[in-house]
Amino acid sequence: MDRLEQIVEHGACGLKLWKDLGTTIRDKDGSLLRIDDERLAPLFDKAAELNVPIMFHIADPDAFFLPIDNQNERYEELAAHPEWSYYGAHFSKAELLAQRDRVFPRHPKTTFVGAHVAEHPEDLSYVSRLLDANPNLQVDIAARCAELGRQPYTAREFFLKHSDRILFGSDLIPEVSMYRLYFRFLETRDEYFEYPSHASRQGRWNIHGLFLPDEVLRSVYRENALRLLP
Repeated sequence: MDRLEQIVEHGACGLKLWKDLGTTIRDKDGSLLRIDDERLAPLFDKAAELNVPIMFHIADPDAFFLPIDNQNERYEELAAHPEWSYYGAHFSKAELLAQRDRVFPRHPKTTFVGAHVAEHPEDLSYVSRLLDANPNLQVDIAARCAELGRQPYTAREFFLKHSDRILFGSDLIPEVSMYRLYFRFLETRDEYFEYPSHASRQGRWNIHGLFLPDEVLRSVYRENALRLLP
């Protein structure tokens, strides 16, 4: 806890818990450390005391938990980056998310951010329920246009309902072309265009624009972040 206090004093404005939590970090007896292990509770409470958010990134897209074969819709991406695969991991994605989700209500004074649309943009009804149940939770949209943009009606409803809880993020190299695709996705009615991605792309599909209202765009682009990081 002293370490967290020191880095905040030196300018850190938040703490991110990475994917090795729940997948590779082991206890003294060799067992995997669970995300909801109560020994982590003082860390979350200290973050609340210091008024800094905790970001969780402890899983990845559903396809990353499946075999890397011709049945996997993100085969090219995983073939290019096989180290991203969770296939055969000790915990399933559902188990990892369930462990994480139990943390939110235990620490209502701590602000949490679920990276990559709470790591489950494939099921926005689940993410919406999670936000409804946990007012201390926000999500970002980094690197998930591919998933959001192929369900544009559901995604637009999600943005309209939770406009004060969604943060803009890209997770990509800051290039003009990348930002233009993000703006096209969020701001226009354009249909079936390329999504922002790394070189190997995320799947063999294109996306549709959400044509979000100006007030929602202001919240997602700016105002929510200003509240999160005073």
